[in-house]
Amino acid sequence: MTVSPSPRREPWVLLLLAAVQFTHLMDFMIVMPLGPEFMRLFGISAASFGVLVSAYTLASAGMGLLGGLWLDRFDRKRTLLVLYAGFIGATCLCGLAAGHGGLLAARTLAGACAGLMSAVIQATVGDLIPAERRGRAIGTVMAAYGLSAVAGVPVGLGLASQWGWRAPFWAIGALAAAVWVGLAVLMPAVDGHLSREPAARGSPARPEWTPGLALGWVLTFGVVFAGFLLIPYLSPFMVGNLGLRLSDLSWVYLCGGAASLVSARGIGRLVDRLGPVRVLGGLLVATTVPFLVFTHLSAASPPVVAGVFVLFMGLTSGRAIPTMALVASRVPPALRGRYLAVNMAASDGASGLGAWASGLLITVAPGGALEGLGTVGWLAVGVTGGALVTLWLFTRRVPVTGARAAPA
Repeated sequence: MTVSPSPRREPWVLLLLAAVQFTHLMDFMIVMPLGPEFMRLFGISAASFGVLVSAYTLASAGMGLLGGLWLDRFDRKRTLLVLYAGFIGATCLCGLAAGHGGLLAARTLAGACAGLMSAVIQATVGDLIPAERRGRAIGTVMAAYGLSAVAGVPVGLGLASQWGWRAPFWAIGALAAAVWVGLAVLMPAVDGHLSREPAARGSPARPEWTPGLALGWVLTFGVVFAGFLLIPYLSPFMVGNLGLRLSDLSWVYLCGGAASLVSARGIGRLVDRLGPVRVLGGLLVATTVPFLVFTHLSAASPPVVAGVFVLFMGLTSGRAIPTMALVASRVPPALRGRYLAVNMAASDGASGLGAWASGLLITVAPGGALEGLGTVGWLAVGVTGGALVTLWLFTRRVPVTGARAAPA
């Protein structure tokens, strides 16, 4: 039976869940700056390296869809430990890879485990943490995104420059193994949803399931898609259009990662105080400002660019927190794991499709400047508007779990 962690143990459980997120984000992000090294050592093209990067998210999305069929049938703690063990093994295989083919296979396995791990973590927070503290809890877990940018990637690159490209994977594997032991010791069983499972799947009508729940997937897709229309092209835009040097990017991204780290905790507290609907609605409106300002900037000094970038990252990355809190509060516990697995697939698919769609609209001028990013900025604002409409429909059609249904 699910037992909420004691007040003394709850922060440790949340930190361990955040550490799981940190290790898998590090594992995903560290590959991109190592691209030139991989292309040189393995003799692969830029396109082949792109496959190496996308294999992680595509495997994550695919397993998310498959996980929707079974993820609620087991204790969430055991499920997380098994998936995390698979991730640790795959990360170690990355460090052992002798060529492009072996590394590609290991990256695919790591991505397949990571996507389901994120879904289990979200479901676990929804099951263990009371609604009045859930926003802050999600903010703690989501702080891993900012921390991986602020500290994780620089440390990983330092290890690679000192001991070779395999060193970051071994370091991530060792850290993840320590986190695995902490989870096994400190995390309580999370199996209260199993008592509701027969009711959730006993009749064809599935009384706990409503068609309106699918709007949660649409909402997640829209929130992520809007951001990833722009995020992959921010670096070349800052260098080619805004006049920054490549050496400037490290501290600009450091500032952006710090902003994400700080905003995650603050936004989590706002979610607990005001509710996820109000906070998400406010963030969706607020992010249209940096979307348009950044994509229409002219050449500017590095501090000005960094200031706009900090606003962009702090607000855009924070939108995931109320989105997760909202979805978790509306999905019945017996469906939560499977639902969130598909939700993660929607998120992964949105990130890949967003980057692909904006790539069709952006061209590179002979001097390296990007043309068309302003149009993409307006498109991101339009998609954000669609997410606002979806948010209204979702909250109107799907009540909070355990509450009476709202009138149609």
